[in-house]
Amino acid sequence: MSENENTLANEATGEDAVETVNEAVADEAAATTLAPESAEESVAAAPNEKSAATAQGRRQEKIGLVTSNKMTKTVIVRVERQVRHPKYKRYIRRRKKFMAHDELGVNVGDIVRIIETRPLSARKRWRVVEVVQKAS
Repeated sequence: MSENENTLANEATGEDAVETVNEAVADEAAATTLAPESAEESVAAAPNEKSAATAQGRRQEKIGLVTSNKMTKTVIVRVERQVRHPKYKRYIRRRKKFMAHDELGVNVGDIVRIIETRPLSARKRWRVVEVVQKAS
């Protein structure tokens, strides 16, 4: 605090101090709640609030290779990712298989995008959204 603020704080006692604090809080609130000057600013501020709310509920998406389509309306998708080894600092290829619900009728060798969904069976929690690349 500066010397002027110290002298003002020492002089203001009792009710005067409460009034001073209330005025300062009111001034800060008025400064922060100023309305935007143009409609563009209000439109630009709205998506930020909405995107923060939807970011928490966003479903995971993965892209992988269809390795099996022998089940009815179900495919197995192999997803690869690279992980850095903690000690040797080399990249290691990790693979995981997901069972996904298939309404599109994809074939073995297709590269597909899958998305998280509610449990459809004991092991199936993913759904095929689109075919990224058809098998040749």
